[in-house]
Amino acid sequence: MGMLDTAWAVRWVRATAATVAEHRAELVTLDREIGDGDHGENLDRGFRAVVESVDADEDSLTTPADVLKLVATKLISTVGGASGPLFGTAYLKASQAVGGRDALDPEAVVALLAAARDGIVMRGKAQPGDKTMVDAWTPAVDAAGEASAAGASVVAVLEAAASAAQAGAEATDPLVAHKGRASYLGERAIGHRDPGAQSTAYILRAAADAAADAA
Repeated sequence: MGMLDTAWAVRWVRATAATVAEHRAELVTLDREIGDGDHGENLDRGFRAVVESVDADEDSLTTPADVLKLVATKLISTVGGASGPLFGTAYLKASQAVGGRDALDPEAVVALLAAARDGIVMRGKAQPGDKTMVDAWTPAVDAAGEASAAGASVVAVLEAAASAAQAGAEATDPLVAHKGRASYLGERAIGHRDPGAQSTAYILRAAADAAADAA
């Protein structure tokens, strides 16, 4: 299968909700160490609301962009803290990048990921190395672009993105934070992983798994 359709986007949403629920306690712990401790709870609540909306409105979701826009709307309205607006903006920009397409080829997948990352950067003003979710998104976008340019399939493009996001999240461990609540801790944030980078890695792993399920 060379393209990803609306059914993939719905599977991605469901897989994301499942992985966020599975890792909720871990994300809470990560955020308690360098943030305010609500990241896992907030994301879990947000994606539960997303799945409820998908269940209610699935017949009206005709393109991947429709699904992404629904995610954006729900996250912005139900998730508090910094992560709701950041992830909400990411999904909103992603939906705009693939608007009107019934199915996504590798280049469109890269455009989706890049738009999501750019939305987060625009909203949060963070750069790579600031110990934020950007440290997972940027390597993911770069890896996806390289895979697509090399002729990889949509599944392989998302696999590359997911692997790079996980490596990027792990690479936040030794960093001093320059954005967000963790930035108040100075060097005390060293040795702790950024929770938004780790949740990003889980979300992109869910995207890859959802694509592989249809391959």
